[in-house]
Amino acid sequence: MITTDEAIESARRLAARGRRALLGITGPPGGGKSTLAQAVVAELGDAARLVGMDGFHLAQAELVRLGRADRKGALDTFDGAGYVALLRRLRAADEDVVYAPEFRREIEEPINAAIAVPRDVPLVVTEGNYLLVDDGPWAGVRELLDEAWYVVQDEDTRLRLLIARHIRFGKDPELARDWVLRSDERNAALVATTRARADALVRIAG
Repeated sequence: MITTDEAIESARRLAARGRRALLGITGPPGGGKSTLAQAVVAELGDAARLVGMDGFHLAQAELVRLGRADRKGALDTFDGAGYVALLRRLRAADEDVVYAPEFRREIEEPINAAIAVPRDVPLVVTEGNYLLVDDGPWAGVRELLDEAWYVVQDEDTRLRLLIARHIRFGKDPELARDWVLRSDERNAALVATTRARADALVRIAG
């Protein structure tokens, strides 16, 4: 188990290796993945870019068409193959710039080509729930990551913060709690099975 400060120093070493490196940060919904990823990128400045897995959410209209809108965030509500294809491009670092999508919580939709990753950026940080899932197209993610970290946080804190996030982005408090306990926790159980595939566990404070 390592601390946030130790994790940031590990990221610095990755960025200084002389070739493009990919760092994956995973963990359950609301567990602090984004917080840690943003902290790493903020510390490294121009040496790092953040590309989230959430940019590969299927659009709401497509989720409705597929009958999956009521469990948005589940494994099959993402374009896993598209995510793997982007990671391959990022790892190759043979294009002047690669554009990545970004998920905007204020509209609950992905936006294409929202993040520019120039060829000379030495570290790409990618975060998301399913980076270490060994099934379907997701099985191709792990081999593309130079390191993979799993974020660990107190469970009561994680649930409290996750419910608060849903409320902050527009859900009624009762609906937010129901969504977390019904949908997000089902996803968290799947993510927990991938913990052993991580290179390091990172403990973050709530």
